Amino acid sequence: MNLDFSAIVPSIPYILKGIGVTLQIAIGASIIGFIVGVLLALCKIGKVSILRWFADFYTSIFRGTPLVLQLLIIYYAVPQLFDIQIEPIPTAIMAFGLNSGAYISEIIRAGINAVDKGQMEAAQALGIPYTKMMKDIIIPQAVKNILPSLVNEFITLNKETAVVTVISALDIMRRAYIVGGSTYRYLEPLLFAGVIYYIMTLVLTFLGKRIEKGMRKSD
Repeated sequence: MNLDFSAIVPSIPYILKGIGVTLQIAIGASIIGFIVGVLLALCKIGKVSILRWFADFYTSIFRGTPLVLQLLIIYYAVPQLFDIQIEPIPTAIMAFGLNSGAYISEIIRAGINAVDKGQMEAAQALGIPYTKMMKDIIIPQAVKNILPSLVNEFITLNKETAVVTVISALDIMRRAYIVGGSTYRYLEPLLFAGVIYYIMTLVLTFLGKRIEKGMRKSD
């Protein structure tokens, strides 16, 4: 095997700086995705037909088209339609957040439906307003039940951020590609990038299990 990692050793710090960019995109997109997901889930289980239709339509669009297409449309459409320049990182956060919201909405909807209906009936019998009931009683229980799925979504999102290389965001993959172009050796930096993603996945998985264990102790 013609592998020579010594050729990329001077560039390792440069590639490692991409971790911050990757996490910035993943965390920002997760926050947006969770907020969008909660709102969509509430629309899906609500009684307003137009909101249910909108939530289902939104989900079908973002689940039915490639993520890279959504990313490119936002990156090129915003400057074309509004005559403003948008940077790669905000573009990525927006695209990944909107996309993740569609998937999270289904996770949360399933979690809410899994909560014992007696909880909702008891809250209604006590005269608790719907908004307060969902915020303080139903959603906290649903989140506890779906935490593993939410952690898995975040891990998947963290890996999917690699596609931001198509809009030149300097994440781990983009930096590895740049190093490959400067050293004329692509395999070594790409393998190194793969190791970084793998380690990040292991760390996120461990943290997710710790959070899940902590929430179980609070029962």
